[in-house]
Amino acid sequence: MLPQKKPTGPQLQALPDPVTPIQQTLELDRLIHERLRLGIVSALAVNNSLSFSDLKLILNTSDGNLSVHARKLEDAGYIACEKSFEGRMPRTEYSLTASGRKALQRYLTHMEALIETTRQGQPETPSIHA
Repeated sequence: MLPQKKPTGPQLQALPDPVTPIQQTLELDRLIHERLRLGIVSALAVNNSLSFSDLKLILNTSDGNLSVHARKLEDAGYIACEKSFEGRMPRTEYSLTASGRKALQRYLTHMEALIETTRQGQPETPSIHA
């Protein structure tokens, strides 16, 4: 058996115990966590509804990419999709559902808790004005 090396250099500090009652109930929502899907639900959270064209422009993405990600959110019940025609032109309108709004709120609360835990775990840095 090889002898164990003693650590050299700065010691790493563990983050504070992340297991609190609120964090036990929160799971990172992988469906929302993906960048484009987070963009879709975030845009819909601050607008009553947006058309496919509006979302495509806001998120600077392709038709195919937006379509695939919107479908995943729709299948999960996070967004609603209403298709209609304006004259002869098809129009697809999206809105955030109540369960989508709740899922986004849970996601944001979880991310805020992670950020706060990370900030609390950072070592104090000396002030340059001390």
